Amino acid sequence: MSAVTIGTPLSPHATRAMLLGSGELGKEVAIELQRLGVEVIAVDRYADAPAMQVAHRSQVVDMTDPEALRAVLQREQPQLIVPEVEAIATEVLSEFEGQARVVPTARATQLTMDREGIRRLAAEELGLPTSDYRFADSLEELRAGVTAVGMPCVVKPVMSSSGKGQSVIRTEADIEVAWAYARSGGRVDRARVIVEAFVPFDFEITLLTVRHAGGVTFCDPVGHLQIDGDYRESWQPAAMGADVLAQAQQVAEAITGALGGWGLFGVELFIVGDRVVFSEVSPRPHDTGMVTLVSQDLSEFALHARAILGLPVPQPLRLAGDGEAAASVAVVVDGTGVPVFSGVEAALSVPTSQLRLFGKPRVEGHRRVAVALARGADVDGARERARQVAAALTVTLA
Repeated sequence: MSAVTIGTPLSPHATRAMLLGSGELGKEVAIELQRLGVEVIAVDRYADAPAMQVAHRSQVVDMTDPEALRAVLQREQPQLIVPEVEAIATEVLSEFEGQARVVPTARATQLTMDREGIRRLAAEELGLPTSDYRFADSLEELRAGVTAVGMPCVVKPVMSSSGKGQSVIRTEADIEVAWAYARSGGRVDRARVIVEAFVPFDFEITLLTVRHAGGVTFCDPVGHLQIDGDYRESWQPAAMGADVLAQAQQVAEAITGALGGWGLFGVELFIVGDRVVFSEVSPRPHDTGMVTLVSQDLSEFALHARAILGLPVPQPLRLAGDGEAAASVAVVVDGTGVPVFSGVEAALSVPTSQLRLFGKPRVEGHRRVAVALARGADVDGARERARQVAAALTVTLA
């Protein structure tokens, strides 16, 4: 591989990108990269993952196995390495940085894969406002952490995603249950958890932040609803005062600047009165940002593709007319089998509606399989339409 540095624009038609993780978000990234002429290789731990269905070719690899990951990178020789999940042997990415562009950087993927790394960076190095927190490697340490931060509090594995392993402790009886659940929901075989003081927020947002060759660009704030730490609805724009929005942008610019590199970051923030409290950051397109598929002229995926290639990134425009606001609703199933959809015609009969059926070949447990999208004259109208779209869709597991 020839040397690739962060300050070097890439020629899209001569660029090979490897997606490490090929779920529904990676699928949209693959489509946007292909629109710019990039050759896309999709990698995941199972065959026929959503992004594999649209990529030029695919590889099935255990990405937590350093030797397996190293072998596929050496074989394919990508100029762009685009992590789309947390469960990756991140130490291997450092070996290839300089030969290829790791998005956004190898260090950023290592820090954000581990809640401990990113929390210590935000709170202890940057001095950003966060909830009180402790880390625990055993049930006894968890009990001590709960005592320190107080109840109610939230427990999460240091390595997990989409709310897996996350729970709220309200009483002493919840502690042992939360410990067992956190251990089962972690991305890797590691018992360490973070226990966080509960933040009595007024609302929470995702501030989609794009670092690119021309500087930093912010999308309109995305409001979202989470259940058990997993996204269920999002809408854009989230209503907030100018002073609070300016604070949010300052926090987002600080944390993404510390991580470095180019690309789109999903910065999750709590809004408490006129204060902004940092929650988490994802160095890639965010699930709550799927609303941008219908809310902006350039979705979060299009912005990510442009940024990582070193191409110009303009301020995205909110869609006009009937699109004063937009919303998304995740379609979730619970069980085991192949998703089969019905009611698509009824769902698409809702004004302004769109659907994305992810194409997951099989699900096990609690999984998102589609997203319902709609626009409206205001946030309430957009959310109601998106809910109607989701309600009209029926999913069975064959």
